[in-house]
Amino acid sequence: MYHHSGNVGQQAAGSATGLLDPEAPGTEAIVFQRCTWCGTTMYHRVLCPVCRGSELRTERSEGAGTVRHATVVHRNTPAARNVSLIEMAEGFVLRGRVMGPLIGIHSGDRVRLSTAKDPVRGEPVFQLVDEPYRAWT
Repeated sequence: MYHHSGNVGQQAAGSATGLLDPEAPGTEAIVFQRCTWCGTTMYHRVLCPVCRGSELRTERSEGAGTVRHATVVHRNTPAARNVSLIEMAEGFVLRGRVMGPLIGIHSGDRVRLSTAKDPVRGEPVFQLVDEPYRAWT
């Protein structure tokens, strides 16, 4: 059901869903959505991907996650950069950048949200929690 609030500009500006939380003093946090009907967590959506519900509650993430997929991109950038899919502890997945040696970032690595933000793309930036100690593969 759609309810017109009258001030669409205020409504869009007030929902910082899927963005870094600017209100947290000294730290940045990722805010995500949880469906009030089925409890599914998601990042920056209009409708729940499971039940198609539109009643989404905004929550703050603790910032811990696991690398689901990592790749190195050489296109449209002067230097190679990392692009990763991060599965957060709350259950939603988002795209971000992991700081560290490009060859040392793998699926399954634990990461934590950094206070930095990608200046060009505005994506969240993560840092490795454990330094990778892998044998030669």
